[in-house]
Formats: sequence, C-alpha cells, structure tokens
Amino acid sequence: MTRFLAPPNPKRWAFALTAIAAAVAALPAHAQAPAAKRAPRVEDKNAVTTVRAEDIAGRPERELRLQRDVEVVRDKLRVTADGAAFQQVEQELEAKGNVRMWRFGDYYTADEVKLNMETGRGYMLQPTYQLEMNNAQGKAQRINFLSEDEAQVVDGTYSTCPGPNPDWYLKARSLNLDQGRDVGTAGATIVYFKDVPFLGTPALSFSLSGARRSGWLPPTPAYSTKSGPELLVPYYFNIAPNRDLTLYPRYISRRGLQMGAVGRYIGETDAGNYYEGRTFVEYLPNDKAAKRDRWQLHSVHTQALAKDWTYGWNLRAASDDNYPNDFSKTVSSSSERQLLKELRTDYRGEYWAMTVRAQKYHVLQDPDSVRDQDLFVTRPYDRLPAINLHAARYDVGGFDWQFDSELTRFWHPDLPKGNRLVAVPQVSYPIIGPSYFVTPKLMLNASAYQLDAHGKDAARSLDRAVPTFSLDSGLVFERDAKLGGRTLTQTLEPRLFYVYTPYREQDQFPNFDTAVSTFNFAQIFRENRFVGSDRIGDANQVTAAVVSRFLESSGAERLRLAFGQRFYFSDQRVQIDKSTPVNSSRSDMLLAATGRISESWGVDSAVQYNPSTSKVTTSNMTLQYTPGAYKVINAGYRYVRDSFKNADLSTQWPISAKWYGVGRVSYSLRDHKVLESVVGVEYNCDCWVFRTGAQRFVTTANKTSTQFFFQLELNGLSKFGIGNPLEVLKNSIPGYRRVNEGIR
Repeated sequence: MTRFLAPPNPKRWAFALTAIAAAVAALPAHAQAPAAKRAPRVEDKNAVTTVRAEDIAGRPERELRLQRDVEVVRDKLRVTADGAAFQQVEQELEAKGNVRMWRFGDYYTADEVKLNMETGRGYMLQPTYQLEMNNAQGKAQRINFLSEDEAQVVDGTYSTCPGPNPDWYLKARSLNLDQGRDVGTAGATIVYFKDVPFLGTPALSFSLSGARRSGWLPPTPAYSTKSGPELLVPYYFNIAPNRDLTLYPRYISRRGLQMGAVGRYIGETDAGNYYEGRTFVEYLPNDKAAKRDRWQLHSVHTQALAKDWTYGWNLRAASDDNYPNDFSKTVSSSSERQLLKELRTDYRGEYWAMTVRAQKYHVLQDPDSVRDQDLFVTRPYDRLPAINLHAARYDVGGFDWQFDSELTRFWHPDLPKGNRLVAVPQVSYPIIGPSYFVTPKLMLNASAYQLDAHGKDAARSLDRAVPTFSLDSGLVFERDAKLGGRTLTQTLEPRLFYVYTPYREQDQFPNFDTAVSTFNFAQIFRENRFVGSDRIGDANQVTAAVVSRFLESSGAERLRLAFGQRFYFSDQRVQIDKSTPVNSSRSDMLLAATGRISESWGVDSAVQYNPSTSKVTTSNMTLQYTPGAYKVINAGYRYVRDSFKNADLSTQWPISAKWYGVGRVSYSLRDHKVLESVVGVEYNCDCWVFRTGAQRFVTTANKTSTQFFFQLELNGLSKFGIGNPLEVLKNSIPGYRRVNEGIR
C-alpha cells in the first residue's frame, strides 16, 4: 500500500514558462492532502432521451423541431432553451435562445449550443460556466466540448470567485479544462485583480482540484535587514504519489545566488515495510558578504527492515557558526547551535527492546561568545556507539520487574574519554485498590567505567553499585462539583513518595552526560535527582503532593490543580562536582494550575517557590482568551531567577467585519529589550485575503533581523506577495487561525 505526500503548494499554478510580469508570489506554509483522481465521466449509452416542449413538429424517427419551453434530458445531461432541433439517428441536439445546460453537475448558459449526446462533442456560443469540481466559473466567446471530460474555453475567463463580476480572474485566448485528468492548460494568460492586470504568463498548466503537478511554483520574493532583497523561484517535481522533489535558486542581493533542494518520500516496500524521509540541502558559493562558500544539510530517514526492526538517521550540519543567524527565517532556527548527526537501529521483542546508535555533534558557537563566555556553547560528548537494552514484565505473580542497560563509548576532542557500562534492575509489587495504591520498589544502579589516559592521568577502571528503595502511595477521593456553571466530578488525590539511596563517594567518576534534573512535578516522583548515569544521588526523603482534578462526564480533564514539596531527612552529599553538600530540610514548593476554566479562558501555570527565602525560583504562566472564531489573546510570563525574565503577548482579533489585526511581542524584562515582535493586518473578502506586516527577532545575543511581508491570496489560485506570513503567524501566535480556513 502506498501513502500520499501532501503537496507543497495546493491550488498552485505550474508555469510552463517563467512568469514575465513583475508580480510576485509566496508559497503557502501548510501542505494539504492531494485530491483523489477523478474517475472519467461516462454517460449511460442505453439511457432514454426525454424531450418536452409546448410545440413539437417533425418526424420522431428522424428529426424533431421543438419550440417554447424546450427541455431535453438524457442521463446526466439536461438542456433547456427557447427552441431546439434534435436529430434522432445522430443523437445530435442544436438549441438556441436562453440556453441552460446541466452536465455532470456543471452548469452552463449560452446563446446557442450544438452537442452530440453520444460522443459528448459539440460547442456553445457566448457561454458562461460553473464547474462542480472546484466551484470555478467564467465566461467566453465559445466553448468547444472535445469529449465528456474535456472542454476548450476560447477567449474566456476562469475564476473561483463567485458572482458575475469576480474580484479576480484569469483571461486566456485558449483554456483547456480536462476534468477526467484533473488538469487545466492555457496559452498566453493574464491574471486580473479588481480588473487590473498584474501577472502575465505565456503558458501555464494547473490542477483543477488542487492535486500536485510538476512545474514552476510561484516566485517568492522576501526582504530582511541582514540580507536585503531576495527572490526564490522553485521548481516542483511530482515524481510519484509518494515522492517529490523541489529545486530552487534563491537570489540574495547582498550575498549571491543560493541553490537549494528538498526531497520527500513515504511508502512501503514490496515486503510491506514502511519508510519515510526528507532531505534538505542548500549551497551558496562565494558568499559576497562572508567571502566563502556557505551550505546547510538536514536529512532524516526512518525505515522498517522487518516487523519489529527499524533503522534511520538524522544528519544536520552547516558550513560555519554564522549560518543560523545569517539565513534563518525564525527565532527557533536561529538559536539552533548543537547540530546532531545520528545513525540508529531499533529492535523490539515481546518483552524487550534494543537500540544501537552512534551520535556526533556539530557545535556552532554564537559569534558573540568570544566577548561573553556565558554565551559559549558546550560541546556534548559523542556516543560512538551506544547500545541500550530495555526489558520489562508486568504482573508476574503480582510483581513488576524491569531491566535497563547501556554500554557506551564516549568521545570528546578535549575531555577525558572512555567506556561506560550501566545496568539497572528493579522490581516492584503494586498494591492497587478502588481508591488507593501502594507500590514498594527495589532497584540497583551498577556502573563500570574503563577510562582512557588523559593528560597526566593514566588509564584506569572504576565501578560502582548503588541500591535504592522507594515506596509510592496515594489515595483518590471524588465528589460532585461545579466549574463555570457546569456539573463536574472533582477529585482529591494526596500522594506520598519515599526514597532511600545510601551515600556513595562519586567525585572520582567522570561526567559524560549528567546534569541536575529540572525541579518539576515529573522529577519529584523520580528516585534520582540527576539526569544521566554518572551520578546517583543519595536520598533519604519523602515527597508530599496533592492533586485535584475536575473531570467531565466523558472523563476529559477540565482543570488540574497541584501542590508538591519534598522533605529531606539527611544532607544531599552527592553533587555534579565537588561543591558543598545541600543541607536543606525541604525543597522548594511546586504549585501548578492547568486547564480550561471556562469555554473562553484557558490557563497553564507553574510556580517554584522557596519558603526559606520567601522568593520565587521559577515561574511559567500562560493565559489564553478565545471568546470566538478568529479571536484569541495570549499572555505569558516566564521567569528563572538569575537567568531570564520574559513577558509575552500575542493576539489575533477582528478589527471590523473583514479586517483582522495580528501581533506579538516578546520582551526581556531583565535585559530591557524586545526578543521578538510581529505586527500585521489581514483583510478577508470571501474569495481573496490580503495580509501585510513585519517580524523582528533576535538572531544572536547582540544582533537582530527584520523581515517584511505582504501577501495577496486568491482563493483557489495562489498566494502573491513577499515572504510567508502564514508560517510567521502560525509559529508566533498560539491559537491563530487562517481567516479563510477550509480553502485549499
């Protein structure tokens, strides 16, 4: 079975020759599924022809002359007119005066029609037409029906905008509409908007339903303060239903000509094993600004070799440290500094799974890190390779058991290298009742290291075995409650989690991949306070938490409130380095509230509070207000003590019946600077949408980039303008919706 790739530009025009007008076009941000190929339209050859009129004359076996309120019906064809002549033997109809014709759901009007009802061939004079497939309509001097599926529009127009005077339309000397093959082709064509011509092409072809077709995609100009004006002209290859390729030159005025390619594929082998992948590469020879060649690569692939055996890769690389901030179009891509190269294979059995992987990192330093060491990006250890084994069985005589093991070769150009073997067996005995649970668990963390010689340190071997006992328990209470005027079920779920891990001296062990875990509700119910296997934290502690949930009758969670804190019965002596042990008797408090408190209001918040200092350590709060369609306001606040304090506000909101405002500002309250800002407006006029605005975002610690965009989207045709505002707005404004959503 073959699956289908989504087209990169639905309802796009595949230009046979490059557009000769100065108009510009932008590709859409979101791909849509291709339409299924339409079956050929065939009439029933044995269907009976029914003729009606107020005045019928002639010979029934040869020719009928029809006058006044004429109607001729055969299968999926119906014609009405003032007068008509019907040739019985030839099955040929000729009608004049107020001609109306319904044919396979399509609707036509004309002064005159001549049609062979068996072959589907014929013509109409001074016609108008409306197509059922895509709600397209137009008018012409003549339409030639070449078959039941194919028609030629002579000196006519085409538009998917309704009404006798559409806001936009294209006009061509000859336009072929083949609904069986789902393709339209035309010669010299001009696209009009508000009766003003703004795009001309010597020839074009396009899909009537929006399915993918090979050809030139609309050129996409752009402008940024870093690179100046740009122009992207992509060519799309529809290789097969499950694979495609897009090649593009991009001219960057301040840098030169960049070439790029994006290939995608998805499907199954003859043996029924799935595969999918995507490769993106771009290359800029002799960058005029940097005086060197520039390039970027990103390739991902996943494939099943057998029922439970897969392999894949994830390869990322760039030519230099400045590539993300010079060429990125989003905040997230400009901040990517650790590029992973990974090759892996996974095998899964009934009760176990194994992963073998090799990982290497390509680190891009922030150019400002030379002046500010806080911006320096630490290079992670490479894993060459890492072998992970996980096995588990549940409810074996009431016991759950699990075994995790990892064998890794760690390599780094500057730090100590070595091998590490980790084995973690554990067994638990869950005791579960209707309103309670108690789960005692025993686990052992055993590690063995073989370290290479490094500097003055000789090669050496180390080993460690640390046992852990934990006891997890909780209760569940329920009651009827109301929230926002709705009757719900409220739960009260207190929970206690005790952990004991004896102290083991670990300063002599290297740190290959371990860090202190982020303190949150997921971490406080884990046995080890570290992420990674190089440190096993000593513990004699209990975590107390209480959660209250508001549940609808369907079981969906409406709102969750949570509170938690950890209490220590002994000092935390094991640290990442030889720092002073932590001797606090209790941890920070955690408080959280998440959910939809009403149909319009949603909240997601988490606060970490230190009761000893009476200060907030971290906080993350987001409030969303969505009172109706295309109405959303998001307000957010993120804070980490001694790190950052950011405020965020974004919105999409109607200004009037057809105007919509969009915007976002992300501001650093600590550094007193804007991190990202977006401002724009949209105008929705039913069959077309106009968008305009600008985006500014931080690319490095001390540099920013500003991009401008405007776009005219003609529903059912294409998007013309500068930049890609749909992608910008979707990524910047949570809850943003296209004002013409549903249009492919």
